[in-house]
Amino acid sequence: MELPKFILGDNTDYPNAIYVIHTEFPRFIINLENDDVEWLEDFDQQDQRELENEAENLIEQANSFYDREVERYEE
Repeated sequence: MELPKFILGDNTDYPNAIYVIHTEFPRFIINLENDDVEWLEDFDQQDQRELENEAENLIEQANSFYDREVERYEE
């Protein structure tokens, strides 16, 4: 099965939270309510350096994905 790069998620136990799930390496879930990030990977030192360089860009992409999805729902 091929997954999209980003998936939206929500949970009624957390009614104010909006989650964006990044399905490619490095996989993570970001809660857009408070920008908490949960990484779904174990990182070694080399990965950690790569992650630091890429994390900001990936989080910006997640926010852009959410904005795009909301615009599409409003249409």
